[in-house]
Amino acid sequence: MRVRSIHFDMNGLIFDIKEFSIRDGEGIRTTVFFKGCPLRCIWCHNPEGLSPTPELYEQTEGCLGCGLCRIKCGHPDCRAYGRCLHICPKNLLRSVGREYEVEELSQRLLTQKTFFDAIGGGVTLSGGEPLLQADFCVELLKELKGKLHTTIETSGYANETDFERIIHLCDFVIMDIKLMDEEAHRHYTGVSNTQILSNAKLLIKSGVPHFFRTPLIPGITDTEENLRAISQFIGDEPIELLPYNDLAPAKYAAVHRTFTEEIDLGKKNTFDLSIFKNAVLRA
Repeated sequence: MRVRSIHFDMNGLIFDIKEFSIRDGEGIRTTVFFKGCPLRCIWCHNPEGLSPTPELYEQTEGCLGCGLCRIKCGHPDCRAYGRCLHICPKNLLRSVGREYEVEELSQRLLTQKTFFDAIGGGVTLSGGEPLLQADFCVELLKELKGKLHTTIETSGYANETDFERIIHLCDFVIMDIKLMDEEAHRHYTGVSNTQILSNAKLLIKSGVPHFFRTPLIPGITDTEENLRAISQFIGDEPIELLPYNDLAPAKYAAVHRTFTEEIDLGKKNTFDLSIFKNAVLRA
């Protein structure tokens, strides 16, 4: 199976850069969120990162109903949406997704080198799915190599060549294993898990420091059957179990998407952590 990546003539499409993150790897991180993802996990907590193109992010809570944003304007960044992004008195509109050149983004991140050298931490590439923009990731990581500690958070859904060349440029890898049953994986994420599990085996053998991560989705990934299957697959490998973010549904309306009705947020399963040989349950 050939999993394709997206090319932006060596520009990367980024939807957020979050500083002082403590959830995306060791120490304090600056997390770069890549826009575009080949998966469609029904529980996705970053719906604004799914589309590989810029899009309108429109918060409705707090809207005054003044209609000013519907007036056409001459701002270049507003033309694609046929409305003004800058006139809202509550600042509820914005375009999500900005292109960066490798040098521009790397220089922005390298300005934090003194800070990271003093306290630890580094840069994490997240998404969306960074591997969807594999060529840009490679060039960015080359610029950061040996200067900043780099981590990637990935679903692992990429062709073998892209996966291997990127993980070997990273200092650390965090890779999701969501569901072991292929039919269930297709249903809940939109893609097969065959390439993902193949890449997980490559990661285990790679010698690159890493851990796996499983999001605990009520009634879907947090079942004993699925967790036992994951445990058998990874053996002694370290894994982080990540409780589901109940606030995720609120983001969907802002990017004109509808949150799934397949998740019962009140149906959280309990399980024995000893199923795994080397697991951490995030608080």
